[in-house]
Amino acid sequence: MEFKKLALAAIASMMVMSGMAQESYFVKTKNAKKTVVKQNNSEDTAAEAEEEEVSAPDFVGDNFKFHSLCNWKEGMKFMVMPEKYDLIVNTFSDASNNKEVSSGKLQHKIMIYKNHTESAEGIAYINFVCQDDGKAYYYRVPNGSFEDYCYNKMGVPTLAYLGDVDIARSLLLGKTLFTKTTIFREDIDDMGEGFREVKVPLNEEVKVVAVGVGSRKFPVKIIVADKSGREFYQNVALSKTNCGMRDDEFIMDNTKYTFYGSFELADANEKAAKEYASYIGHTYYTRYRTPMTNEKGEKVTIMRLSSFTIKAIKGMNGTKYMKLTLKSLKTGEVFYKDVAFVHDDNVAGDIDGHREDYFNYLFQKGAIDFSKYPANHVTAMQQGKAIRGMTKECVRLAKGEPARTVKDRNGREDWIYPREGVVVKFDKNGKVM
Repeated sequence: MEFKKLALAAIASMMVMSGMAQESYFVKTKNAKKTVVKQNNSEDTAAEAEEEEVSAPDFVGDNFKFHSLCNWKEGMKFMVMPEKYDLIVNTFSDASNNKEVSSGKLQHKIMIYKNHTESAEGIAYINFVCQDDGKAYYYRVPNGSFEDYCYNKMGVPTLAYLGDVDIARSLLLGKTLFTKTTIFREDIDDMGEGFREVKVPLNEEVKVVAVGVGSRKFPVKIIVADKSGREFYQNVALSKTNCGMRDDEFIMDNTKYTFYGSFELADANEKAAKEYASYIGHTYYTRYRTPMTNEKGEKVTIMRLSSFTIKAIKGMNGTKYMKLTLKSLKTGEVFYKDVAFVHDDNVAGDIDGHREDYFNYLFQKGAIDFSKYPANHVTAMQQGKAIRGMTKECVRLAKGEPARTVKDRNGREDWIYPREGVVVKFDKNGKVM
């Protein structure tokens, strides 16, 4: 009798611990409304961290290895996160009786990968043990062999890979990030999956306060807080293990569901950023029309000869680019521009035959006081044109230094711009004729 009591107590203890382990994967922003529900009981299993050598020189590539279904290893953990379609079409069958099991019944259960098998009839099965109830379940491959199926990257429906969640939690909790999109989410209630979209300033400094499970497609839920304490989150795909999406699907609206689409590490290329810290606080003007990003995350075109103070320079992880924070001398507005301080063939864009993202082509040190020039001369300078009556100073601002100059004995002078096929003629008083 005493042994029976001890056994029951041990089982109860394990069930409580299991429930706590499972609950740890569910994180909510602090504004989520409280809901009273009955807690699920389950058996706890220790996580195994997998170490892989990865050559990619970036945070995601260094730490989150894609695991093809063809190469899944026993012990890999997944959580059943069905979408609406999955609640209609069952994914798993109970191995003890071969009966299909509702995805709703298995929702939020942790499945541990065991192996794959094939029947005498050639039917392939992907086998799991449920951490929560100890039962064996399997997913029947719809058609063809296991090898044929695994290479198409469809994976097993409903399953969110928890390996990424565990690694992300260990690496990101407490870290400072910067926002790379303006659209995030905020939880509505603490137990359901309801959310509302919220707008956040671009390049906002935030701190990671929680990491948990998101969805099958985007398994890692990263909750951050801004300096005011406001919390919001993004579900992201890191390794893309079993996400069921192709790489080309992570574009346009889905870009924000990648780590780099929503966040940037504060220490990304920190060493490089310090190298260019001497630029901060100085004033520069644009030599060409160029696109920038405003504080709302919108792309805008900045006119030539627009003056800015550089407020910050920040490295961009895994790239040679640096992000400039620029404050307009004219309006006080803040803009952002990605530039490279090293010029090579990999620097993007082309303006007037120059690579537009190369800092020294795009910017010139100093500020321009337009008040000392006639209004029509200002307009022409911003358009890159030389017009009658301009001084040599104005022409330099409008067109840059000439390739060569020619003077005659009467004091006249020609400035030659062969790339444009333009010759600017000055009279003996130094005014454009």
